[in-house]
Amino acid sequence: LGGVELRPIIAQALHMGDECHNRNAAASSLLFKRLTPALLKTDLPQSDLARVLEFIAGNDHFFLNISMACCKAMLDAGHGVAGSTLVTAMARNGVEFGVRMSGTGDAWFTAPAPMVAGLFFPGYSPSDAAPDLGDSAITETAGIGGFAMGAAPAIVQFVGGTPQDAIAYTREMYHITMGVNGGFTLPPLNFDAAPAGIDARKVVDTGIAPVINTGIAHKDAGV
Repeated sequence: LGGVELRPIIAQALHMGDECHNRNAAASSLLFKRLTPALLKTDLPQSDLARVLEFIAGNDHFFLNISMACCKAMLDAGHGVAGSTLVTAMARNGVEFGVRMSGTGDAWFTAPAPMVAGLFFPGYSPSDAAPDLGDSAITETAGIGGFAMGAAPAIVQFVGGTPQDAIAYTREMYHITMGVNGGFTLPPLNFDAAPAGIDARKVVDTGIAPVINTGIAHKDAGV
């Protein structure tokens, strides 16, 4: 099989209704299509092979783990530029929200983790929610996820809002980025390139916070 080129998979998935953070159905299917022929050529016992394929096929979010690693690799390539205010990482742990910038080395700049505005399963409410947590905001840091949600109208069934809101969020992100990623284009925006490269200075100047598509964890572990 050799290496698997991930950026073309992300680019194609953005044309198929994914934003590659909380909607990964197309990307997971594309990766499954790429992996399956190679797996079938292995000497794995049929029962093991079946378990592997069933696991991948049964999880529409399977590609998220892969896209996070891809985004981290892309952003690490831009880290360490003297004087640069490019944001190269965003992460949350349920207590703090932290960002790193290209020109400030290994320093993290933190603030209290916010509560998430979103949808809840029946029987649950904001009083059950934990503050924002997780590493998956690396996708938005790289210009997909919430930054590309205009390409994924169905995501609003998970995060709330309307398809028009999704497009509006993507358009707003152009105001806080250094440029665009020509490799990731968005069909509902006339195939405009996705906004990419969060500029911390522009966030401060405009007061526009990066939009993050995220799930809401329960405040009690295991629920």
